[in-house]
Amino acid sequence: MDAATLTLFVPACFALNMAPGPNNLLSLSNATRYGFRQSCAAGLGRLVAFAGMLVLASAGLAVILHTSELLFYAIKIVGAAYLFYLAVQLWRAPAAAQEAAQSPASGLFGLARQEFLVAAGNPKAILIFTAFLPQFVSPAEASAPQFAVLGILFLLLELLAIAAYAYMGVHLRRWFAQPRRQRIFNRSCAVLLAGAGAGLLAARR
Repeated sequence: MDAATLTLFVPACFALNMAPGPNNLLSLSNATRYGFRQSCAAGLGRLVAFAGMLVLASAGLAVILHTSELLFYAIKIVGAAYLFYLAVQLWRAPAAAQEAAQSPASGLFGLARQEFLVAAGNPKAILIFTAFLPQFVSPAEASAPQFAVLGILFLLLELLAIAAYAYMGVHLRRWFAQPRRQRIFNRSCAVLLAGAGAGLLAARR
């Protein structure tokens, strides 16, 4: 691809990846509870969801989501409901003094599944792929290879964002090691997740 195009795409894409959202909030929260490695590994579930969305977008199947109001709202409601569920679980999570990283009660697969479901339950994500990525595709060249390059770069930058939020979470872990502080942090994250769910319900195509 053209070097000038990539020079514009990479910072714009990374800013999009780093924007606070429910998945990044999960990485932050998981890191404070289970450690850096567990949080990063769980983030792979998000990458699987995004990779699937990229395939759908490149195949043109995202047009269905654009045109089908019923499908859009169905995905939106399910996604918002799951965010509310996670918010309740986090609000009720027991707080205990932490000196070493815990092992997630649901296992690593359970954390990755959470990341996957949160990403897959947001119809706005696939619409971003159909609105953002095509701006950097040159109509004079074959679109499939360009889309593949942009998609791979997006996933790599998303992986960096996962690591960045997990790193921040590890440092926050030291501040919220006391049960009272941990409870405040968990409930703050719960409120933010619930807010993200409410925002998703209010979102339009």
